[in-house]
Amino acid sequence: MSFLGACVVPHPPLILPEIGRGEENKISDTIKAYKAVAAWIVENNPDLVIITSPHATMYADYMQISSGDSAEGSFANFGHPELAFRVDYDEEFVQKVTDTAEEIKLAAGTLGRQERNLDHGTMIPLYFLQKAGYKGKIVRIGLSGLSNIHHYTLGVLLRETADIMNRRMMIVASGDLSHKLKADGPYGFAKEGPVFDQRMADCFSSGDFLELLTTPSKLAEGAAECGLRSFWIMAGAFDCLNVDAELLSCEGPFGVGYGVARFIPEGENVKRNIGEQVVDSHKKNMEELRKKEDDYLRLARKSLESYVRYHKHIEVPKGLPEEMINTRAGAFVSIKKAGQLRGCIGTILPVRDSLASEIIANAISAGTADPRFSAVTEDELEDLVYDVDVLSEPENIESPDQLDVKRYGVIVSSEDGYRRGLLLPDLDGVDTVEEQISIARRKGGISPEEKIKLQRFEVTRHE
Repeated sequence: MSFLGACVVPHPPLILPEIGRGEENKISDTIKAYKAVAAWIVENNPDLVIITSPHATMYADYMQISSGDSAEGSFANFGHPELAFRVDYDEEFVQKVTDTAEEIKLAAGTLGRQERNLDHGTMIPLYFLQKAGYKGKIVRIGLSGLSNIHHYTLGVLLRETADIMNRRMMIVASGDLSHKLKADGPYGFAKEGPVFDQRMADCFSSGDFLELLTTPSKLAEGAAECGLRSFWIMAGAFDCLNVDAELLSCEGPFGVGYGVARFIPEGENVKRNIGEQVVDSHKKNMEELRKKEDDYLRLARKSLESYVRYHKHIEVPKGLPEEMINTRAGAFVSIKKAGQLRGCIGTILPVRDSLASEIIANAISAGTADPRFSAVTEDELEDLVYDVDVLSEPENIESPDQLDVKRYGVIVSSEDGYRRGLLLPDLDGVDTVEEQISIARRKGGISPEEKIKLQRFEVTRHE
């Protein structure tokens, strides 16, 4: 087998003594572990090192592989242009991966705008690799907003390509852990931070990649993690293989988690078909969600599915609850995929003859007309989760003191009434009225200095 192994490493610039100026001594365990895995890689004499980086080019729906024959970069942005790197890319390997990805319809390859300068998520692993004596080629891969199984499948493809091309390959999964471990850290504290880092440490020490791939999206988001998708790609290379896993260090004195781990393949094991297990588990979860849908959610889903598949607006179905037929109200439909927002469109006041008609139209718009996202495709429909918020009639208020982020949504309007922004209540990450108003201002294109009018409303949430 051409796949030699993989490691997880962080990428804080201050780990370099030229930048840290002594601060790096506070993460001495991380540095010691980093040097150990770099030496281990070089001792195995790979032809190729693949580096997956959260700071390489990132698209929502595509995993980009850097193209060209070489690339350069430096830490000039950190005040140290003398810390410079040049690497050769393995063009043949990249082309083979890109061609195969196209054949299997995996959204990965060399399309998109190419960033020729190396990012720090790539250069910091290179710093340690080159110090250890590595002179071979690399492949640099960015992450994406796609699902766990997309990233995992790319890892499978990388290993298969290495076998076909007889490339002795190592994978370096570059990525920090949580960014919210300490109140006095650069990003503050969140309760999810330590929980996420402990979960990663457990996965790294045990080689439990199923646990790694099924990390709850709310946990990852709350922790403000950096490297999870990088780790997913790495895990894919071990599909149906036993793994000798070792966690070498895990610390976070600056409020950001840094983990270093090493993984060695140890022969085939069909029971470690993690990708298939994740897909099967996802299908079962979606089936359970479908069974629990109420009439509101079911109507939103069927509306978008009919439009995407057949380009038809469905009629209001018979048998709906009376309040959906005989009531008019504003409604917002939100769509999520893999825990991430995929579209959200709504109406503050009713513009159609019934609440059911409002939901039908807004579900289609959320999936096809939200300017933040591309239109939903038929392949995505089975993976979508819907929320429907039915709005009460907005009422004018005189002061932010009359708001409650959990109970009330807010409408912020400019004095002339031509611009306004709305924010629903009880949203993850919005904990204060000040945040609520600030976000609504931005959504309405209203500057912080402008005078505003406030309205509040309540919602009945279906999820």
